[in-house]
Amino acid sequence: MPNIKSAIKKAKQDALRKKRNDKQRGEIESLMRSAVKGVSSKVEDFLGQAYSKIDKAAKKNVIHQNKAGRLKRHVSRLVSKAK
Repeated sequence: MPNIKSAIKKAKQDALRKKRNDKQRGEIESLMRSAVKGVSSKVEDFLGQAYSKIDKAAKKNVIHQNKAGRLKRHVSRLVSKAK
């Protein structure tokens, strides 16, 4: 455990950020799983929602920009096969 006041605060901030980042990563993973299983709702709505979540995660540096591009390409490919 850190002893210095600033280190204690930093540890708390890091824990909170990790929790937020893990939640965003989990949402993206669940979107990918549902894309693999097949889209039950409207395709355009699903793609818009998936692209939005992926772009927001990339913008906040939760995932890398290149990974965001790969994920979007993968989702669109899976959805187009499901049609």
